[in-house]
Amino acid sequence: MTLDPVHFDGITRLAARLGQDVDTSDHRAFAETVWEEWLDPLSDDGDVIVEPLGERRRRMVDVTEAALQDDPFSTRHGLDSGTINPTTFKNGLVLDVAQAAMSAVPSDLDLHRGRTVVMTVHSNDATTTLGDEWTMADEGYTRQRVLHAPRVSRYEAAVVHELALYLAESSHALDNAGIVEDLLVMDGPIYPKGLLNWADREPELATLLVEDERPRDVIGNYLRLVETFVERDVPLVGFVKTPISRSITRTVREGAGNAPWVNDAAFFSKVLERREEVDGEWERLTDALTFTNWFVSRGGADRELSTLGDAFGLERRLDPADYEVTFCVVYDPRTDVVYRVEAPAVFTRDAEHRERLLLQVLKGVAVERGPPKAVGKADSLAGIGRAETTALRAALERAFETELDTGYDEERWGPFGRGSANAD
Repeated sequence: MTLDPVHFDGITRLAARLGQDVDTSDHRAFAETVWEEWLDPLSDDGDVIVEPLGERRRRMVDVTEAALQDDPFSTRHGLDSGTINPTTFKNGLVLDVAQAAMSAVPSDLDLHRGRTVVMTVHSNDATTTLGDEWTMADEGYTRQRVLHAPRVSRYEAAVVHELALYLAESSHALDNAGIVEDLLVMDGPIYPKGLLNWADREPELATLLVEDERPRDVIGNYLRLVETFVERDVPLVGFVKTPISRSITRTVREGAGNAPWVNDAAFFSKVLERREEVDGEWERLTDALTFTNWFVSRGGADRELSTLGDAFGLERRLDPADYEVTFCVVYDPRTDVVYRVEAPAVFTRDAEHRERLLLQVLKGVAVERGPPKAVGKADSLAGIGRAETTALRAALERAFETELDTGYDEERWGPFGRGSANAD
């Protein structure tokens, strides 16, 4: 069925009525108030959860000038992990398969060939046994492992997905850390936010973070990663393409009773977008990238690995403050996209160091009109496309002598569904 014209017109009339009640100028004005009055610092129940590193300010750089500047870091390496998405079989197994890859700019073909592959499997059958040792394949270029996921009564898909994704990513990063000479840019946050969010999602998942060694080992890998790069005096940053943090939004909403934007990225887009009036209409200016100063973040998923948390009791070999998440926000008006750049505080405490990191990211965004090249290459290397996912699932059906456990949505829309975010 399709929408008839009369239905289409009815929906647009409803939208017009709603639009009359939404004053975006008020939203922008309130965002300005929050920027000027709430973030220096932002507190929640007495805890400082966001505070500036240095002066709180907004800046801009001409897109062409940013693109033509010299690279502050001669070589850049990128890191990413992709999965086939959680898959359920009729024999009761739920699994996900992740592969991690590292890119290099300039290119390093041997490095690009390397992979870390993790298959995480959940089974309610207590008699199921799986070997969990690391093995090698592809003439030593691929390191692979099967991980038996903790048994849970719900959220099996989340457990297998996040354990596979983050174990592959962190293991590959640690294995190849010695190759990185100047800068590592992770595709996404610097810590496993999906796992860290278990603490607030469901008591059963929160208990796993305290009692089960499997998710704790993965989180520990990221602490070791920071320590490794500090020891080698090589910085690492995370480039978050789709930031979904709500720490600022939630805190402002609780304090002011209102925060009309969806998340923190939407808030920053309002304070970073530049506009001018042309013939009575407001138009976005697209000649410059705009960006914020760096902030320390201790809210939401960032709390446990900050000085406000105990890192789930895991060993921290550096000062706890060194691991804290710091971030800045970059807005590209050409695509109307907000990016969040993260780094451990140990690499951004010095003003000159954090400026170099920011300038490198700004050049990458200006040139690529999107994520920096190291990130884009890593994403391409690690991504598992639809054709590969379909073939792999069929091979797993044969190996398990079973079938995919599908429902009507899969029958109607295919194995990925209408809204699948599977890498392509």
